[in-house]
Parts: sequence; C-alpha cells; structure tokens
Amino acid sequence: MNTDAVKVLPGRYCNSLTEYSRFITREVNIGDIPMGGNNPIRIQSMTTTDTMDTIGTVEQTIRMVDAGCEYVRITAPSIKEAQNLAEIKKQLRARGYTVPLVADIHFTPNAAEVAARIVEKVRVNPGNYADKKKFDQIDYTDLEYQGELERILQKFAPLVKVCKEYGTAMRIGTNHGSLSDRIMSRYGDTPQGMVESAMEFMRMCEQLNYYNLVISMKSSNPQVMVQAYRLLVETMVAEGMNYPLHLGVTEAGDGEDGRIKSAVGIGTLMEDGLGDTVRVSLTEEPEAEAPVAIELVRRYSLREKAKGERQKAETLGEDKNLSPLTFDISPAQHNPYEYKKRETYEANAFIGGHLVPRVVVDLSKKNLKDPAVLNEAGYLYSPLLDKYNMAEQSVDFVYLADELPSFTLPGNLKQLYNYNTWLKLADKTNCHPVFALQEYIGDVDRSSKLNLVRLQPADIDSDAFGSIQLDNSLVLVLETEALHGMAEQRAFFFKMEELGLDVPVIVKRSYLFESGSPEAGKSESEADLKSQISDLTSKLQLYASTDLGALLVDGFGDGIWIDAPELPTNVITSTAFGILQATRSRISKTEYISCPSCGRTLFDLMVTTQMIRSRTSHLKGLKIGIMGCIVNGPGEMADADYGYVGSGTDKITLYRGKEAVKKNISSANALDELINIIKGDGNWIDVVAE
Repeated sequence: MNTDAVKVLPGRYCNSLTEYSRFITREVNIGDIPMGGNNPIRIQSMTTTDTMDTIGTVEQTIRMVDAGCEYVRITAPSIKEAQNLAEIKKQLRARGYTVPLVADIHFTPNAAEVAARIVEKVRVNPGNYADKKKFDQIDYTDLEYQGELERILQKFAPLVKVCKEYGTAMRIGTNHGSLSDRIMSRYGDTPQGMVESAMEFMRMCEQLNYYNLVISMKSSNPQVMVQAYRLLVETMVAEGMNYPLHLGVTEAGDGEDGRIKSAVGIGTLMEDGLGDTVRVSLTEEPEAEAPVAIELVRRYSLREKAKGERQKAETLGEDKNLSPLTFDISPAQHNPYEYKKRETYEANAFIGGHLVPRVVVDLSKKNLKDPAVLNEAGYLYSPLLDKYNMAEQSVDFVYLADELPSFTLPGNLKQLYNYNTWLKLADKTNCHPVFALQEYIGDVDRSSKLNLVRLQPADIDSDAFGSIQLDNSLVLVLETEALHGMAEQRAFFFKMEELGLDVPVIVKRSYLFESGSPEAGKSESEADLKSQISDLTSKLQLYASTDLGALLVDGFGDGIWIDAPELPTNVITSTAFGILQATRSRISKTEYISCPSCGRTLFDLMVTTQMIRSRTSHLKGLKIGIMGCIVNGPGEMADADYGYVGSGTDKITLYRGKEAVKKNISSANALDELINIIKGDGNWIDVVAE
C-alpha cells in the first residue's frame, strides 16, 4: 500500500496535542462519495426498518438522506435480507437517490458475500463474523491461537475476494461488547483487546492485497471508546497503516443523555484531529441523528477554514492574533490510553484531591430576591416550610459577581463574589472571593478557606502567574472562549504537570451563539421561542460536552463552569451533570445503555426505553442496558449492571451483567421481572414522595 502519508506522530496518536490538526488518512472510495484523505468528515446513519420491508426502508432512507446522511447502513442478518438490498437500491435509484449503501453483517459470512456484490460497502464485526462468542474462557497456546487465526482467514478470505472484484469497501467494526472469546481470553475486556480484534482482520486484508478499509472502535463507555481509537491509530502508524476512522459511541441512548455521551466520545477524538465519518447512535428516529452529527462536525470544518485564514495571514504578515496558543511541552506524565485523574491537593475539604468534580453556575443576572431562583440549580425551595431540598443534580457553587441576594442561601451552597464585593461582606460564611490574576498578587486580603483566581491559558507563562502565592486555599479558574479552547486548556494542564503544580482547576467555558438571545418583548411566538431554546440547548450540549468532556476523560479538571447567558439555568445545570456522568467523573442519575434500533430489533425500542426509564430513573448510579437484539446485547452488558434484550418476537431475556438470568419471558412481564431482580440484589430503592 502507499504509506507516504503515514508518519510518526508527536502525540503518538495525533499530529498535535495542543492545537487542532487533522490526521490525514488514506482515501477510500465508497460509491461516488470518497472518505478519508482531504475529504470532508462524512455523515451517516442506519435504518431501523425491517430490511424485507422494501418500501419502508426506501422511504426511511430518503428521509435520512434529506436530513444530511451521506451513507446509509442497512442490516442484513441473513441471505434473504442481503438479496433484498438489490431491490432497495433499485428503487432508491429510480427515485433519484444515489446514496452509497452499507450492509451491516453479524454472524453470517454467506450474507456478507451476497451483499458485497450489491452495495458499496459492508460492515463486519470481527468479534462475531468468523470468531466465536460463547463467554468461554480458553487458555490458548500460541500455536492454538495462530491456528484460530488461520481458520478465520479461510472464512474471511472469500468476502475479501468479492470486495476486491466488485470494488466494495469494508468497515471492520469492533464493538467493545462483542469481543470474541479468543480475544477476551488473551487481552481481556480492554481497549487493547478491541484494537487487536480489528488489527487481526486488517492484517489479513493486507495479506490479501485489499486496502479499501474503514475502521471503528465502538463502545457505550466514552472513556473506553476514546482510549481504543487512540491506541488503534498508534498501532496502525507503527505498522505503516492510515485507514479512515468511523467514529461513534454505540448505544448512546436518547435525548440529552445520547447527545452528551456521543459528543464526549466523538468530540474528544475530533479535538485530537481524528475521524473521517461520524454516526451518532440515538434511540430515536434515524433521521434525527444526522443533524446532531452535522453540528458536531461543523465546528471542525470551521477550524479548517480558520487554519487556512491564519496561515494566509501569517504569510502576509497580518493579524498574528489568529494564531492559536501553543506551548513547547513534553507531556511525559500523560497516558492517553488509560484514565488517571490529575493529582491535586484538596482545598478546604471541598474541591480537588479525590473529590468528584464540582459544578459552578452563574446566577448574577437572575432575580436574587426570590428563593425559587435556586430551583433550576438543584435547590428546591418550599415556601410552606421555608427550606430547601437538594436534588440529585444540585450545583456546588453559585457565582453572584457583585449582586447580593435578599434571602438566605442553603448552608451547603458556596457563594462566589468578585473580590472587591467579597471584601465588603459583613458575613463571609460560605462566601468566597473570585480574583483576577493581577488582583491576587501581592499583600491582599484573602479567604482562609477558598480563593478562586481567574486566568487564561497563556497566563501560565506570565510574570504574574510566576508571582502567585501558592497555598491550599488556591483554586484556579481556567477560562476561554476560543475556537481552539480545549487544546489550549489541555496545553495548560500539561504545563502544570511540567511545573509540578498540584493546584485544583475549575474549567470554565463561555458560549455565545450566533442566533442571538430569545429576549422578552420580541415578536416571535411562544412556539418559536421554544424552538430557539431547543436549538441552542442542543448546541450547548454538543459543544460543552466536547470541550469539557475531552479534558475530563483524560482526568483534567476538578470542576466545570458553563457560561451560556442565552439559556435557562436548569439547562446549564443538567448539561454540566450530564457531562460528568458521561465521562464517569461524577454519577448523579441512572444510566441507560440503549441501542439506536435497526431491522433486527424485536420491539419498539423508543417506547420500551421510556417505559423502563419511567420506573427506574431514581436508581442513581445503576447502569441498565436496553438492547433490541442479541448482536451486541450480552456483550454490551460488559458495561451495564442489568440488561433487557430482545430474544424473539414478544420475548425478552434479562441479564445481570453478562449472565442471562431469565430467558425468553413475555415482554408484558419483563419490566416487572427486571425490577424484581434488582430488588433481589438489594439495589432497589423506593421513590420518596415529595
């Protein structure tokens, strides 16, 4: 293969850790829409209809293409579905739609070989295409292991031959939940196992002189997913490969949770410059996925444009401010392939150290005469009792700037004031100053408990930062609004490690959206305002999850502060806690690992997910997997405490971890049975009436 574009990378898996730089991969032809190389990051999704429902599948595909999908994947669980792809393709072409189709294959090599003659791309899962998944632990000798690889090659080679003959591309799609017994026995349930599972098939393809490949490393856990993709790229580069990457968090779920979890995983990797195509896996209609993926990708298209403008300006000697901040760093302590929280001291037994990341919200522009203003921050005020009840998602700090509330705040809620206003407070109980960097230097009054100092990433190289007084009351607030802000903030943390500084850091990101604020008095209807708020909420979820999540998955940050003045406080609060949940930094609710549905799904996944959520959403910290079929079901239980998996028409199998504890029970009784299992394990709590 041509490896001219492959090089040893400074970050081991990316071009740069401290500024955006896209990793250029090999170009792969998929119909008339090529992927990789210098092509745009492509958008795709997957149908949820029965593949034998030709008209339904065609019409859903058209809706997906109209929503922005550039590739459409369709499941082909057997030869009959694979053969029907020809009719689906024929009818799409008759309606003027030339979108490349992708056949999704699990377990059935014969179906793959049929599909590869019809569609532009096939997806195979190396964990179950020609390998075995029976949850058996087998101690393979090297000779036995090699014998298994040779057996797999014999079953896999015919598909490669067909793909070469017909010009069909292939995605080798590893899934964390469906690693084979052979891989699990040798590598365990790890990112390394995921990478090796794919690399084995990639090496076989190259052995057969076939290079039209796309690779994915999917998991429902964004941490695992990010680590696996990074390790894959380093491994590929070491072996002279640079295949395009298909990014996705599998079984991300629906609504806010699905968007945040997807953005944490996909956005983190795109910040690294990785990714050639994106699929956002939501438990919603497939046409709802494309707009989310488009919004995620759009930011990186803007960065490519900004980078071109910057290079042009520098060539002409103009506007040096366009250049992003970079540091001459050597992040020797940073391991991108495993999670380790940055070690900091614990300030006032409240932030840093082993404590969970804290959440800050800005209430300085709210009505501080009404105690109910705290409701949206998770402190539910009861006028009758004149007291507050804390919600599971209750913020830790409120920033009040220079505004003084006319009511008493809860005793466990810490108040932040600008330094000069804090100085004038008669009662400083639970009140802490926020300094500008220059204000903190010299002989000034400080709190004996917590002092927050705001600074920009570049300030770490300033004389002012060098003069800062270091003690266990100091907490830094790292701020940016920059397009390249995450990379700049990551560089700041690397520099902190280089300097040996263990000061806790709250990461603050500010967002002002170009659509403007839905101000009172405008002529828009209430429906228009709600739609605008919904659009801005979705953008905030995607942007903040990328910017903050990309730091948190690497263990950077002792707190997060999202500033979005156009949005209600409850949206900001929910987004902040959602990011912490998705990065496994702080658990505040039940987590649902819910697949996006496909033609294999044996029940209405969206309705079922909402039904399960309605009765279990109070079980904080529990992870429940909801799977439409057996393909990823048992395996994806690797990251779930309990599983609800379709196993036949109107039949559900319930899992405790990977163990099937009740098989083929009626869907009418399945949720009650699941709750009984949870109760029997002592993991159930009753809902407390308000």
